[in-house]
Amino acid sequence: MTATLDERSGPPGSAEEDRPPEPPGFLPAYPGYRSTALLDRLRATEYSYLDAGGHVYLDYAGAGLPAQAQVTAHAERIGGRCLGNPHSQNPASAASTDLIERARLAVLTHFNAPPEEYAAIFTPNATGACRLIGEAYPFGPRNRLVLTWDNHNSVNGIREFARSRGAITQYVPFSSPELRIDDDAIRQSLAQPRPRRAARRTASPSAAAGSRRGLLAYPAQSNFSGVQHPLAWIQTAHEHGYDVLLDAAAYVPSNRLDLSVVKPEFVAVSWYKVFGYPTGVGCLIARREALRRLRRPWFAGGSVHIAGVQAGWHAMAADEARFEDGTVSFLQIPDLEAGLSWVNGIGIDLIHQRVMCLTGWLLGRLAALRHGNGEPMARIYGPAGTPDRGGTVAFNLLDPGGRVVDERAVAQATAAAGISIRTGCFCNPGATEGAFSLTEADWRRALRGRARTMDQNLDLLGLPSLALRASVGLASNIDDVERFLTFVEMTYTDRVADTGGLPPRRGC
Repeated sequence: MTATLDERSGPPGSAEEDRPPEPPGFLPAYPGYRSTALLDRLRATEYSYLDAGGHVYLDYAGAGLPAQAQVTAHAERIGGRCLGNPHSQNPASAASTDLIERARLAVLTHFNAPPEEYAAIFTPNATGACRLIGEAYPFGPRNRLVLTWDNHNSVNGIREFARSRGAITQYVPFSSPELRIDDDAIRQSLAQPRPRRAARRTASPSAAAGSRRGLLAYPAQSNFSGVQHPLAWIQTAHEHGYDVLLDAAAYVPSNRLDLSVVKPEFVAVSWYKVFGYPTGVGCLIARREALRRLRRPWFAGGSVHIAGVQAGWHAMAADEARFEDGTVSFLQIPDLEAGLSWVNGIGIDLIHQRVMCLTGWLLGRLAALRHGNGEPMARIYGPAGTPDRGGTVAFNLLDPGGRVVDERAVAQATAAAGISIRTGCFCNPGATEGAFSLTEADWRRALRGRARTMDQNLDLLGLPSLALRASVGLASNIDDVERFLTFVEMTYTDRVADTGGLPPRRGC
């Protein structure tokens, strides 16, 4: 970058003088917010496009925001040298290869993951990392896939690979209104005996797993409720003979993940959620010994060392290349080094501190909102406090009669006010079912109705609306939260929202 972090943030005090005062009671309740003043200076310089456009951005669970420094670093890098397809030995190719390997090492360093123990495999996103595990993990009739109800659909989809190879899929349900899952329920699921039916072929895929009993897949942090599930489950799974896929996409933007302390076999990450740019680049961080158990069902350019047409034979490439199909995004992957340098220069613990202060205030203020008749204006899904949770808050707004305000009406109103929040089920059907107390019987009844549209499905399930989600991140400040809360009070206090003319829902 052309300037240091301190130079780009401006002198101390410059941002503090221009920003609105904190609301009464905020600093006494969250005194740690004062220590995050650096982020106010960065908001005024690196993220100035937010205030210039009058935008309240509360969708960090959907995507982080890029700093101007990252965009500048990208332009300087690709404008200052010739970079080409890395699958060659020419100078342009060698330059790209060098930058990609530097980014790979920066990823491992960020997670304190020793390169001799872990590999960083570049994928399009966390979804691509999950698909890679789904298609290559040695599922078979003698092992099982254990999932929590709280999972993104990119993890839920792995069950289709497992089922196609005869493995048993088991879900662990929620055990509390806070959408948490009990430790004992996890242990009981992992302790289930191996399926008795044997593989028909002596060289079945499950044989490659050796003594592994299967795969546990769960999110370090829920993308729906913000619940942070225990990283201790990783060791529990190992004690029961399971590999672990940790979905860290929602967790790592504001939390430290030290892979020298916790050691899941596989970790899925989307980098745009951490620092906004580049999009289209994710990672599978994997233990090398676990990668040796994976069996890819196909090969492609880049992932194959040599292949023959007449002999119908191929040999896979070595190390990370075996899992990176085609030409990787060689102009974007090097941006990870700049993005990680940016985040680490700020400090992940400082980002965490700010996110927790703002989340606590948002939760408390939402829960305290009341209509004139004393009825609550909001229903929060998940934890009401900040322990063991992240900066994502799922909720619905309620009218004075306690009826849920249609999320589509809120989406239209917030958009018109320049506020970005998320609406829907956030690709997490299990958390949605838990939040709205849906049962298997509800689903059986709804499926008999043969609905053709999303709205028809919701009607058959008895759901009046989907949820709302507000999430804070690196560039958020207290003014963002207060402007959103003020909007809610002014728009919905003692009012019944008009649901006429709302567009049909296209999906979740």
